[in-house]
Amino acid sequence: MPRAVKFDTYGGLEVLKVVEVDRSTPGPGQVVVRVKAAGINPGETMIRKGAFADRWPATFPSGQGSDFAGVVEEVGEGVANVRAADEVIGFTHNRASQAEFVLVDSGNLVLRPANVSWEQAGALFVAGTTAYAAVRSVALSMGDTVVVSGAAGGVGFIAVQLARNYGAKVIGLASEVNHKWLSHHGVIPVAYGQGVEDRIRVASEGKVDAFVDTFGGGYVDLALSLGIPPNRIDTIIDFPAAEKHGVKTEGNINAANAGVLGELAGLMAAGRLEIPIAKVYPLDSVRDAYQELERRHTRGKIVLKP
Repeated sequence: MPRAVKFDTYGGLEVLKVVEVDRSTPGPGQVVVRVKAAGINPGETMIRKGAFADRWPATFPSGQGSDFAGVVEEVGEGVANVRAADEVIGFTHNRASQAEFVLVDSGNLVLRPANVSWEQAGALFVAGTTAYAAVRSVALSMGDTVVVSGAAGGVGFIAVQLARNYGAKVIGLASEVNHKWLSHHGVIPVAYGQGVEDRIRVASEGKVDAFVDTFGGGYVDLALSLGIPPNRIDTIIDFPAAEKHGVKTEGNINAANAGVLGELAGLMAAGRLEIPIAKVYPLDSVRDAYQELERRHTRGKIVLKP
């Protein structure tokens, strides 16, 4: 029988387990994909802990995961966009991608470009569409200066690259160990911590037009202190600050579709977007993978491989 990550109650890493599940059969418009790689994301940690129970409650036993890439195993009636044996990138809204097989609507799939690795493809959807929506929301134009907090994290490292593709001057807040990677990708690295506002003002030469916050912890207040108008500040995590100050909170839900996924895959295929892979874990080591993620010190994505 195929296996999948499940949890039966809210809690810490100890509630995660890999169990045998029934094999799904695709209905009309559905596809079964054999998963080759599945990304993991901080939001999944918060859901599993119950922090989002009011907004996104879990139904137990709950699966986990949205991102995946794999090979089409079986197609249901009426599916025309993919065929058996196609290599695809996809997403599910059913918390089910961290598994050996996933059942999805065919409209949630795009073909995997041959030069995009399984690991990169499997980690693309959540972080990629979140970064896409956040960067789009602050309306960058050629020559704008934008600051990105958490610039080397799972969403931040994509956001800085997308902002560069708009022609913006990008300042990335990150620990010094990540500064070389940021510089290599055309981003001006700035260390976070005490004095960061002064360092941003020096790096920006006194002009900051927009701010994308992927980390939380006071960066909305910092953006306002820099004189950035609320409609050009987006946070994907600090919802209390957004409500207080009227800044934007556009993220994954605002770009969660196959059109955006295909666009991002195309950027990867063309060499205009890189998805660094921090570490790859086997499915059985899902607890170890999330323990690493929850340290919040990895550059790039952590991936499970069934």
